[in-house]
Amino acid sequence: MQKPTGDAALIKKINSAIVLDCVLRHAPLSRAQISERTGLNKATVSSLVQDLITGDLVVEIGMGESSGGRKPVMLLFNRSAGYAVGIELGVTYIRGMLADLEGHPVAEAYVGLESRSADDVLPRLYECIDGLIAKAPRSTYGIVGIGIGVPGIVDGSGTVLFAPNLEWERVALQSLVGERFGVPVTIDNEANAGAQGEQTYGVGRGIEHIIYISAGIGIGTGIMINRKLYKGASGFSGELGHLSIALDGPACRCGNQGCWELYASEKALLEQAAAYGWSAFDQVVAAAGDGNGRAVALLNRIGRYLGIGIANIVNVFNPDAVIIGNTLSLAEPWIREPIRETIERRTLPYHRSGMKMLYAELRERSAVYGAAFYAISGFFDKVKGGA
Repeated sequence: MQKPTGDAALIKKINSAIVLDCVLRHAPLSRAQISERTGLNKATVSSLVQDLITGDLVVEIGMGESSGGRKPVMLLFNRSAGYAVGIELGVTYIRGMLADLEGHPVAEAYVGLESRSADDVLPRLYECIDGLIAKAPRSTYGIVGIGIGVPGIVDGSGTVLFAPNLEWERVALQSLVGERFGVPVTIDNEANAGAQGEQTYGVGRGIEHIIYISAGIGIGTGIMINRKLYKGASGFSGELGHLSIALDGPACRCGNQGCWELYASEKALLEQAAAYGWSAFDQVVAAAGDGNGRAVALLNRIGRYLGIGIANIVNVFNPDAVIIGNTLSLAEPWIREPIRETIERRTLPYHRSGMKMLYAELRERSAVYGAAFYAISGFFDKVKGGA
């Protein structure tokens, strides 16, 4: 019986995706090496590589070393075939990055926010994205997508259901940005984006089970299990900043009381620092760097409170590594030891054995890298699917 002609097209799409993956993972390499790694015959590889070259996704970069015969032509992924925009929408700022298709930054932007209102923030967000797009070099695929990390609960349609520190509820951010720019848009919790950023481009590379802690104005967590984001049944997991650590603690914007982020966040630090005349995180860190005992004590205290929440997380999840990112990662010299001591005292020995306590390699930019990755990943999914 004759097979439907669609089968041949489907097989070609699958094989093309296999070849592109091989180039992405192992380049520079030759057509013969692709054939060896994938098991596809040389004629098939040669045809598929030509299609990828025609599509400007793969380029020839010259001759490689000979293994006895003619020197092979080496291939490389064309990371400049398109560009992605990654955005972290913070409580007091917007941080943005234009990245090539391998996640390397091409341009960056930072916008301070004085208002949290969506009506005020959205025009600033659009302006930031417009500025980054304007800096994109000409390319075959142009802007392939926009990823945005938001400090709140995001549903499957990209609507920000609840962002207590931004005071946002039910803002259809994906639709708004998508309509404005006409490219695919991905919205996620910024801690999830930070976890993805660190695992793809940062200190989490190669680590299976990670808990990423975004310690900024609030605290969010991104949970990576088997190198994949764990989002829970409804997609809302990771709100560990709202773990109750004090039975009769103060009220939180989320509606709970005694939440971890009320004691261990940048906001908590600045509330205590105000008594000494410091109104910004940078001022506290600078004072600690100058040996100011009060500043050092404040950061040590925040470290201990971070350690309390981390101990709970370690006892629950038994991760390979906990990564601290966002603003408080910049205070590593003063929070590292208090965190370590608290974890040592409060975790089960079997859970902490072999567990690494790490600080974000990308520092406060983890979520921006992760947001850009979402856009890049979506583009690759589309290319591999032949859409």
